[in-house]
Amino acid sequence: MIIVMRPHAAEAELDAVTTLIASLALTSHISRGAERTIVGVVGAPADKETLLAQFAGLDGVESVVPISKSFKLVSREARPERTIVRIKPGISFGGTEIAVCAGPCSVESREQLETTASAVAAAGANILRGGAFKPRTSPYAFQGLGEEGLKYLRDAADRNGLAVVTEVLDVRDVELVSKYTDILQIGARNMQNFTLLREVGGARVPALLKRGIAATIDEWLMAAEYIYVAGNHQIVLCERGIRSYDQATRNLLDLSAVPVAQGLTHLPVIVDPSHGTGIRNLVAPMSLAAVAGGADGLIIEVHPNPAAAFSDGPQSLTLPMFAELMARIAPVAEAVGRKLPEPATAAA
Repeated sequence: MIIVMRPHAAEAELDAVTTLIASLALTSHISRGAERTIVGVVGAPADKETLLAQFAGLDGVESVVPISKSFKLVSREARPERTIVRIKPGISFGGTEIAVCAGPCSVESREQLETTASAVAAAGANILRGGAFKPRTSPYAFQGLGEEGLKYLRDAADRNGLAVVTEVLDVRDVELVSKYTDILQIGARNMQNFTLLREVGGARVPALLKRGIAATIDEWLMAAEYIYVAGNHQIVLCERGIRSYDQATRNLLDLSAVPVAQGLTHLPVIVDPSHGTGIRNLVAPMSLAAVAGGADGLIIEVHPNPAAAFSDGPQSLTLPMFAELMARIAPVAEAVGRKLPEPATAAA
């Protein structure tokens, strides 16, 4: 259930609510808005009707709302206004600006990453993506550079005024990856790795949660709930395509998931057209369609020489292709009341 406090309710009134919640062996999650504070109540009370009446009678309580959804705290019922996930000054998801994450699938070398970071920043991206730890279908495929790759990401991003998003695969690596990144990515293969979700929930570093390859939207939002309940409320959802019987593309990019999810949750939703299609020439049209459909951002694979890429070369844009795409996105974003980020400022 959700307890909505009256506008500008006193702290003592809020304390009385959370004290009662704790006395009933339930858990409270407080979300403070500009005027109202909302308290989410998590647990399984024995008598819901009596409980609703108890909370409704407390001073400072405006209303008590039972929530039917399995995902309670990330739902629109819990927080009607959109959440804006702020990464660092000037970089956020969910506001007027469309966040753009760009970079290679795998971090291969310092030179490769610096070349890419400089180019995507100049084209208008504000977040550098790249994999230092790579989950690969084959155990013999390139698995990433590990901490060395994390250092390359951090250095290249800082020199070019970008934030960093990179994937974490294992609970044992959350602390290490958190030292170097601004956003912890949970990939499609790990969407229901509940131990990892809880660990990222405790890291207090913004999380980018990709939809699983065969996950329903409800399952995706329940995965986000795991992170939220653990204490991390800075979550960005990413639609990256789901498995289909059709072999024409790598995955089936479900663009309808963007408005559907936005109607169910207050969290921002972005799109990955690279994994969603697996085909370089489809990345641009799907990016434009995603922005037109209301996506809060894009995450795009870009490589200086895709033919020589260690992974995902066929779906990676060249540097000129990415610059051209960003120029095409700008008028589409404007048409739907959004805008691209301001150009990144390189470090002196």
